[in-house]
Amino acid sequence: MANSPTSPSHSGPDDEPELTPSGAPIYRYDGVAPAPFELASGDDVTITAIADHIERHLGPVQGVYHELISDKVHLDVHVVAPSADFPFYALITSGMSDRPMTVPPEASPDDAPPFAELCILLPSTWRIPPDPADMAEAFEDENTYWPIRWLKLLARLPHEYGTWLGFGHTIPNGEDATPFADNTALGCMLLLTALSLPEEFQTLEINPDKTVHFYTLYPIYREEMDLKMEQGVDALIDRFEVFDTNDVLDLNRPNTALA
Repeated sequence: MANSPTSPSHSGPDDEPELTPSGAPIYRYDGVAPAPFELASGDDVTITAIADHIERHLGPVQGVYHELISDKVHLDVHVVAPSADFPFYALITSGMSDRPMTVPPEASPDDAPPFAELCILLPSTWRIPPDPADMAEAFEDENTYWPIRWLKLLARLPHEYGTWLGFGHTIPNGEDATPFADNTALGCMLLLTALSLPEEFQTLEINPDKTVHFYTLYPIYREEMDLKMEQGVDALIDRFEVFDTNDVLDLNRPNTALA
């Protein structure tokens, strides 16, 4: 499986990649300008299919955070409220899969699917306003908004830089993995498959040539990213299992690389 950490800097697509001790390539994007702005309006067929897919497997969509002006792809974030079956918020993008990602030509579609969307799971206590009128005020607080910011940032990144995201990729918040907010020490994102969501949700066939894969963002600590880069993603997943770390965000969970 793909296991290449991605950071916000890139040496250029034609350069020999820097490798981690585990042998995975590192892609860097500092000093590389994103592709010029390109207005996007969204693929109605895919948007409808994803919304139906979410409601079929996770429950009713409480609301959708729409973009007014979109670059490269039109990104919406669908919000599913906590329920008896899924006692947490599920936030899922639509629009990332409007275009294929630039996957390595030598990779198989199983290891590097070109079409993807992203999810993040938040505790039921997260400040998600049920009334859209309260959304702007709530999202002025970065402690509330950063998971949505990162969903949108990462969903657009492959199309801005001609790259890809997949299972096991890690993305730090800057070179120093700065904490996402002032109430947590988590400062990196890891893409995995959600354990708390049904297997049937993980993929969606739009047509015979387009299957969308849903990856879930796991916020992790700098030391956990370093462990993954040294030993590979399976080593980090093993640490998660030891400490019963799940896929619902916990701002103060134990650092499994240090404990």
